[in-house]
Amino acid sequence: MNPLGHFRTITEHKLLVMKHCFKIGLYRQGLTHDLSKYSPWEFLIGAKYYQGTRSPNNAEREAKGYSAAWLHHKGRNKHHFEYWIDYSLENKGHTMDGMKMPRKYVAEMLADRIAASKVYNKGHYTHHDPLAYFLKGKAHYMMHPQTAKELEYLLRYLDRYGEDACFQYVRNVYLKKKAPRRFRKKAVWHVSVIQGAAQKNHR
Repeated sequence: MNPLGHFRTITEHKLLVMKHCFKIGLYRQGLTHDLSKYSPWEFLIGAKYYQGTRSPNNAEREAKGYSAAWLHHKGRNKHHFEYWIDYSLENKGHTMDGMKMPRKYVAEMLADRIAASKVYNKGHYTHHDPLAYFLKGKAHYMMHPQTAKELEYLLRYLDRYGEDACFQYVRNVYLKKKAPRRFRKKAVWHVSVIQGAAQKNHR
């Protein structure tokens, strides 16, 4: 058991996600992100299988054949695409499939993946790490095609332009698709300026 190490890891992760969510305007989601990890059903298992370099859910899965902590977690946190898996009405035979996620949860999922990469890769983190992790498991994800497309686009944006430009894009464009036309034009212009600066620095 390593409750202190586990507490430090999940708290570091939560604070990073909160910081990211605040930057993209998702204040409530930033404050409530991953609160279930502090519940007895998840925290005690996390402390038992704590390793510090990867999710304790993987260690529990290897030991028991499944992760009770993960099953509890994914059913209570909408930023995980697994939360949105349901029986499909489009396919015969009652097959299960990924449902399309609302954009605010895709944005939180982006923040979550960036934070996880930072915590586990520590000083070796680069903007490419979240994309690399996504591409590694992409073929096996039961994720709605549109959701997968949007997430991959945002991860590639991060990889190419960096974190600040990516968060500006998410806040001012991705999450504002239903905004008035004038605002959309202003937001696109604002992000184009950031892109130009990012490209210049990248060179």
